[in-house]
Amino acid sequence: MLRSIALVLLPLVALGCGSDAAKATASAAGSTSAGGVAAADGLKAGDSAPAISMTLQDGKKVDLASLKDKLVLVYFYPKDDTQGCTVEAQGVRDAWKDFQAAGIDVYGVSTQDAASHQAFIEKNALPFPLVVDDGGAIAAAFKVPLKNGLASRQSFLIGKDGKIKAVWPNVVPAEHAGAVLAAART
Repeated sequence: MLRSIALVLLPLVALGCGSDAAKATASAAGSTSAGGVAAADGLKAGDSAPAISMTLQDGKKVDLASLKDKLVLVYFYPKDDTQGCTVEAQGVRDAWKDFQAAGIDVYGVSTQDAASHQAFIEKNALPFPLVVDDGGAIAAAFKVPLKNGLASRQSFLIGKDGKIKAVWPNVVPAEHAGAVLAAART
């Protein structure tokens, strides 16, 4: 009986951002590095990035198409202020000088509201904006599935030409910043 319960709960734990089980599940599912493959029907390297407008935590809007001639990381994460999501965001924060040196703009995307994003930014001293995707339209444009209203942990590095340079369909939070920087160098 306990094994049955564990088999039911493991996928639920993996949905959130928190546990080592979620990290192990993501790792076992095949987190990729530069030029990785997308999930079954997801966007892949070489596809054009979606032409979308994103609303940031401060209410400002950013059109993804206006960021041509820059490298752009759009990373989806399930929920503000949870263990794995915090580890992932802090990894980017801690490597921020390297991201800047590589010319990478970063946008974290989840379905929480602006107030939640602002609190998460302030609590963790994040130097990059978070995108409010309360209706899931941005996730849909990137073909990132929502589970129980939360985005799957996936990331897209968009090249200066507006095409997706690398995809991580199953991000391992603690390794993600390094993987993105490596992909940017190729």
